[in-house]
Amino acid sequence: MLTRKQFLTAAATLPALAAALESDAEPAVPPAATPQLDAGPFTLERLPYDQAALAPFISAETVSYHYGKHHKGYVDNLNKLVAGKPEASRTIPDIIKTADAGPLFNNAAQVWNHDFYWNSLKPKGGGEPSGDLAAALKRDFGSFAEFRKQFAQAATSLFGSGWAWLALANGIVQVMQTSDADNPMHHKHKPLLVLDVWEHAYYIDYRNARGKYVDAVIDNLLNWDFAAANYAQAVKKP
Repeated sequence: MLTRKQFLTAAATLPALAAALESDAEPAVPPAATPQLDAGPFTLERLPYDQAALAPFISAETVSYHYGKHHKGYVDNLNKLVAGKPEASRTIPDIIKTADAGPLFNNAAQVWNHDFYWNSLKPKGGGEPSGDLAAALKRDFGSFAEFRKQFAQAATSLFGSGWAWLALANGIVQVMQTSDADNPMHHKHKPLLVLDVWEHAYYIDYRNARGKYVDAVIDNLLNWDFAAANYAQAVKKP
Protein backbone atom coordinates (compact mmCIF):
# COMPACT_ATOMS: atom_id res chain seq x y z
CA MET A 1 0.00 0.00 0.00
CA LEU A 2 1.26 3.51 -0.84
CA THR A 3 2.01 5.86 2.01
CA ARG A 4 0.49 9.35 1.86
CA LYS A 5 3.92 10.77 0.94
CA GLN A 6 4.42 8.23 -1.89
CA PHE A 7 0.93 8.98 -3.26
CA LEU A 8 1.51 12.73 -3.28
CA THR A 9 4.90 12.30 -4.97
CA ALA A 10 3.44 10.09 -7.73
CA ALA A 11 0.51 12.42 -8.27
CA ALA A 12 2.85 15.37 -8.69
CA THR A 13 4.61 13.66 -11.60
CA LEU A 14 1.42 12.95 -13.60
CA PRO A 15 1.08 16.39 -15.27
CA ALA A 16 4.69 16.32 -16.42
CA LEU A 17 4.31 12.75 -17.70
CA ALA A 18 1.15 13.66 -19.59
CA ALA A 19 2.86 16.66 -21.14
CA ALA A 20 5.82 14.54 -22.19
CA LEU A 21 3.58 11.94 -23.76
CA GLU A 22 1.63 14.62 -25.58
CA SER A 23 4.77 16.27 -26.93
CA ASP A 24 6.15 12.94 -28.18
CA ALA A 25 2.93 11.89 -29.89
CA GLU A 26 3.06 11.55 -33.67
CA PRO A 27 0.90 14.23 -35.33
CA ALA A 28 -2.10 13.10 -37.34
CA VAL A 29 -0.62 14.84 -40.37
CA PRO A 30 3.19 14.90 -40.74
CA PRO A 31 4.78 18.33 -41.26
CA ALA A 32 4.71 19.85 -44.74
CA ALA A 33 8.48 20.15 -45.17
CA THR A 34 10.01 18.21 -48.04
CA PRO A 35 11.20 14.83 -46.69
CA GLN A 36 14.91 14.14 -46.60
CA LEU A 37 16.13 11.87 -49.37
CA ASP A 38 18.80 9.25 -49.68
CA ALA A 39 21.75 10.51 -51.69
CA GLY A 40 21.48 9.92 -55.43
CA PRO A 41 21.14 11.62 -58.81
CA PHE A 42 17.33 11.81 -58.68
CA THR A 43 15.46 14.05 -56.28
CA LEU A 44 11.95 14.40 -54.93
CA GLU A 45 10.54 17.47 -56.66
CA ARG A 46 8.83 19.97 -54.37
CA LEU A 47 5.07 20.15 -54.55
CA PRO A 48 3.75 23.14 -56.53
CA TYR A 49 1.48 24.07 -53.60
CA ASP A 50 1.12 23.55 -49.85
CA GLN A 51 0.05 20.09 -48.73
CA ALA A 52 -3.26 21.46 -47.45
CA ALA A 53 -4.02 23.44 -50.63
CA LEU A 54 -6.13 20.72 -52.30
CA ALA A 55 -8.54 20.35 -49.38
CA PRO A 56 -11.36 19.58 -48.95
CA PHE A 57 -11.20 17.43 -52.09
CA ILE A 58 -7.84 15.84 -51.20
CA SER A 59 -6.81 16.23 -47.58
CA ALA A 60 -3.42 17.32 -46.27
CA GLU A 61 -3.14 13.90 -44.64
CA THR A 62 -3.55 12.14 -47.99
CA VAL A 63 -1.02 14.43 -49.69
CA SER A 64 1.43 13.97 -46.84
CA TYR A 65 1.41 10.18 -47.03
CA HIS A 66 1.08 10.01 -50.81
CA TYR A 67 3.94 12.44 -51.41
CA GLY A 68 6.11 11.89 -48.35
CA LYS A 69 5.88 8.09 -48.24
CA HIS A 70 4.86 6.63 -51.61
CA HIS A 71 6.36 9.18 -54.03
CA LYS A 72 9.50 9.54 -51.93
CA GLY A 73 9.82 5.76 -51.78
CA TYR A 74 9.98 5.51 -55.57
CA VAL A 75 12.70 8.19 -55.68
CA ASP A 76 14.75 6.40 -53.04
CA ASN A 77 14.33 3.02 -54.76
CA LEU A 78 15.35 4.49 -58.12
CA ASN A 79 18.52 5.98 -56.65
CA LYS A 80 19.43 2.61 -55.18
CA LEU A 81 18.78 0.82 -58.47
CA VAL A 82 21.00 3.15 -60.55
CA ALA A 83 23.86 3.49 -58.07
CA GLY A 84 27.14 2.86 -59.92
CA LYS A 85 25.35 2.18 -63.21
CA PRO A 86 25.12 4.09 -66.52
CA GLU A 87 21.45 4.84 -65.85
CA ALA A 88 22.53 7.23 -63.09
CA SER A 89 23.50 9.77 -65.76
CA ARG A 90 20.33 9.40 -67.83
CA THR A 91 17.09 11.33 -67.54
CA ILE A 92 13.97 9.72 -66.15
CA PRO A 93 12.03 10.13 -69.44
CA ASP A 94 14.87 8.39 -71.27
CA ILE A 95 14.76 5.49 -68.82
CA ILE A 96 10.96 5.25 -69.21
CA LYS A 97 11.17 5.17 -73.00
CA THR A 98 13.89 2.52 -73.17
CA ALA A 99 13.86 0.34 -70.04
CA ASP A 100 12.43 -3.15 -70.08
CA ALA A 101 9.64 -4.10 -67.68
CA GLY A 102 10.97 -4.52 -64.18
CA PRO A 103 12.11 -2.59 -61.11
CA LEU A 104 14.08 0.07 -62.99
CA PHE A 105 11.18 0.95 -65.28
CA ASN A 106 8.61 0.73 -62.48
CA ASN A 107 10.38 3.08 -60.12
CA ALA A 108 11.49 5.57 -62.79
CA ALA A 109 7.99 5.71 -64.24
CA GLN A 110 6.37 6.09 -60.84
CA VAL A 111 8.64 9.02 -59.99
CA TRP A 112 7.73 10.76 -63.25
CA ASN A 113 4.04 9.81 -63.05
CA HIS A 114 3.74 11.32 -59.58
CA ASP A 115 5.55 14.53 -60.55
CA PHE A 116 3.13 14.82 -63.48
CA TYR A 117 0.13 14.06 -61.28
CA TRP A 118 0.90 16.78 -58.73
CA ASN A 119 1.20 19.29 -61.56
CA SER A 120 -2.04 18.04 -63.12
CA LEU A 121 -3.82 19.37 -60.02
CA LYS A 122 -4.18 22.86 -58.63
CA PRO A 123 -6.27 24.60 -55.98
CA LYS A 124 -9.45 26.08 -57.46
CA GLY A 125 -8.97 24.05 -60.63
CA GLY A 126 -11.50 22.06 -62.61
CA GLY A 127 -13.88 23.66 -65.04
CA GLU A 128 -13.07 23.52 -68.74
CA PRO A 129 -9.98 24.38 -70.79
CA SER A 130 -9.89 27.17 -73.32
CA GLY A 131 -8.01 27.95 -76.50
CA ASP A 132 -6.37 25.29 -78.66
CA LEU A 133 -6.82 22.45 -76.19
CA ALA A 134 -10.54 23.17 -75.86
CA ALA A 135 -10.82 23.11 -79.66
CA ALA A 136 -8.91 19.80 -79.79
CA LEU A 137 -11.23 18.20 -77.23
CA LYS A 138 -14.26 19.31 -79.21
CA ARG A 139 -12.69 18.03 -82.44
CA ASP A 140 -11.73 14.60 -81.07
CA PHE A 141 -14.53 13.96 -78.53
CA GLY A 142 -17.37 16.04 -79.94
CA SER A 143 -17.75 18.06 -76.74
CA PHE A 144 -16.11 18.66 -73.38
CA ALA A 145 -18.98 16.79 -71.74
CA GLU A 146 -18.15 13.68 -73.77
CA PHE A 147 -14.47 13.97 -72.86
CA ARG A 148 -15.38 14.29 -69.18
CA LYS A 149 -17.61 11.21 -69.40
CA GLN A 150 -14.88 9.10 -71.01
CA PHE A 151 -12.14 10.35 -68.70
CA ALA A 152 -14.19 9.67 -65.57
CA GLN A 153 -15.14 6.22 -66.88
CA ALA A 154 -11.50 5.38 -67.62
CA ALA A 155 -10.41 6.45 -64.14
CA THR A 156 -13.25 4.69 -62.35
CA SER A 157 -13.28 1.44 -64.31
CA LEU A 158 -9.53 0.71 -64.38
CA PHE A 159 -9.05 -2.66 -62.71
CA GLY A 160 -6.51 -2.60 -59.91
CA SER A 161 -3.95 0.19 -59.66
CA GLY A 162 -2.94 2.64 -62.36
CA TRP A 163 -3.55 5.92 -64.10
CA ALA A 164 -6.07 7.68 -66.35
CA TRP A 165 -4.42 9.96 -68.92
CA LEU A 166 -5.28 12.59 -71.45
CA ALA A 167 -2.61 12.14 -74.12
CA LEU A 168 -1.80 13.03 -77.70
CA ALA A 169 -1.39 9.96 -79.88
CA ASN A 170 -0.94 10.15 -83.64
CA GLY A 171 -2.22 13.72 -83.65
CA ILE A 172 -5.42 12.83 -81.78
CA VAL A 173 -6.24 13.76 -78.18
CA GLN A 174 -7.23 10.53 -76.44
CA VAL A 175 -8.16 9.15 -73.03
CA MET A 176 -5.90 6.27 -72.01
CA GLN A 177 -5.68 3.83 -69.12
CA THR A 178 -2.37 2.42 -67.91
CA SER A 179 -1.90 -0.17 -65.20
CA ASP A 180 0.63 -0.06 -62.38
CA ALA A 181 3.56 2.18 -63.44
CA ASP A 182 2.92 2.21 -67.18
CA ASN A 183 3.13 5.56 -68.97
CA PRO A 184 2.11 6.85 -72.44
CA MET A 185 5.72 7.85 -73.19
CA HIS A 186 6.64 4.17 -73.12
CA HIS A 187 4.27 3.78 -76.08
CA LYS A 188 5.54 6.88 -77.92
CA HIS A 189 2.54 9.02 -76.95
CA LYS A 190 2.62 12.46 -75.30
CA PRO A 191 0.97 12.88 -71.88
CA LEU A 192 -1.10 16.02 -71.31
CA LEU A 193 -2.83 15.37 -67.97
CA VAL A 194 -3.15 12.47 -65.53
CA LEU A 195 -5.28 11.20 -62.65
CA ASP A 196 -3.77 8.75 -60.16
CA VAL A 197 -6.15 5.94 -59.25
CA TRP A 198 -3.86 3.89 -57.04
CA GLU A 199 -5.72 3.41 -53.75
CA HIS A 200 -3.19 5.43 -51.78
CA ALA A 201 -4.27 8.50 -53.80
CA TYR A 202 -7.75 8.49 -52.30
CA TYR A 203 -8.37 5.81 -49.67
CA ILE A 204 -7.86 8.02 -46.59
CA ASP A 205 -10.47 10.50 -47.85
CA TYR A 206 -12.88 8.34 -49.84
CA ARG A 207 -12.24 4.75 -48.71
CA ASN A 208 -13.32 2.51 -51.61
CA ALA A 209 -15.50 5.16 -53.31
CA ARG A 210 -13.10 5.79 -56.18
CA GLY A 211 -15.81 7.39 -58.29
CA LYS A 212 -16.38 10.16 -55.73
CA TYR A 213 -12.65 10.94 -55.74
CA VAL A 214 -12.59 10.98 -59.54
CA ASP A 215 -15.55 13.37 -59.77
CA ALA A 216 -14.15 15.66 -57.07
CA VAL A 217 -10.79 15.96 -58.82
CA ILE A 218 -12.18 16.44 -62.33
CA ASP A 219 -14.62 19.13 -61.25
CA ASN A 220 -12.48 20.98 -58.72
CA LEU A 221 -8.75 20.29 -59.10
CA LEU A 222 -7.71 19.50 -62.69
CA ASN A 223 -5.07 21.96 -63.89
CA TRP A 224 -6.12 22.88 -67.41
CA ASP A 225 -3.36 25.48 -67.71
CA PHE A 226 -0.80 22.69 -67.26
CA ALA A 227 -2.57 20.49 -69.81
CA ALA A 228 -2.80 23.35 -72.32
CA ALA A 229 0.92 24.05 -72.02
CA ASN A 230 1.68 20.37 -72.59
CA TYR A 231 -0.62 20.30 -75.61
CA ALA A 232 1.04 23.39 -77.12
CA GLN A 233 4.45 21.75 -76.69
CA ALA A 234 3.24 18.40 -78.06
CA VAL A 235 1.83 19.85 -81.30
CA LYS A 236 4.72 22.21 -81.91
CA LYS A 237 6.54 21.39 -85.12
CA PRO A 238 10.21 20.36 -84.69
